[in-house]
Amino acid sequence: MKIDLSGKNALVGGSTSGIGLAIAQQLAESGAKVTLLSRTEEKLQKVVSSLPTPTGQMHQYLAVDFSDFASFSERIKEFFKENTIDILVNNTQGPPAGGALEQSVDAYQNAFDLLFKSVALTTELALKHMMRQKWGRVITVSSISIKEPLNYLALSNSIRSAVVAWAKSLAYDVAPRGITVNNVLTGYFDTDRIAQLNATKAEKMGVEASEVRKTMEEQVPMKRIGDPVEFAYLATFLASEKSAYITGTNIPIDGGLLKSM
Repeated sequence: MKIDLSGKNALVGGSTSGIGLAIAQQLAESGAKVTLLSRTEEKLQKVVSSLPTPTGQMHQYLAVDFSDFASFSERIKEFFKENTIDILVNNTQGPPAGGALEQSVDAYQNAFDLLFKSVALTTELALKHMMRQKWGRVITVSSISIKEPLNYLALSNSIRSAVVAWAKSLAYDVAPRGITVNNVLTGYFDTDRIAQLNATKAEKMGVEASEVRKTMEEQVPMKRIGDPVEFAYLATFLASEKSAYITGTNIPIDGGLLKSM
């Protein structure tokens, strides 16, 4: 099966490393023009120049700070005044780790701005063009923790669950216009985020981070953690015409880790 995204414009959040970078690379390889969305301009410049251009695409980037919603809102609104998007991949960095008793009300508000408001605003702006052309793809990178919450990720568990519920409602509303909305639930992948979480957990436990990773790998039925490119293959399929009848779903990609249905 060949996926051809020639002529499509994609916007990919958190796309200078990890899962976001892998998705951007795969979309570009499939012919889409990609706009990278991340914080560090130096990294953005390096990545945008390295993306595949099989159809002569002119990739671009937008430097934003997801953790500063006022600034993010201003930047993303300016972007959409001059650009349209056919494929939107919502992906941001996760909020700080910690259990429910360690978090304040302000921490939940900050996480809401980071994970919910930035996603809702970007999607709202992207949908204007999608609805006019009666075609679009909205893919949100979420987590398996919305199904089986991890006690040390209280902020992420809570806000990502709200995003998934919102996306389900949105999928129903836009389906008649040829727009699909899907969430991909991330398991353990070889990313900087996982490395940071493992380091924090190791420090609290008084062990080496490598030991925490080994335990994590043992929990997965496949006995390994995922490669971001494996996630990117799924996202690219969901971005394509091949997935036209798939919408309103929460698709786990976790090596069989989830125990629930």
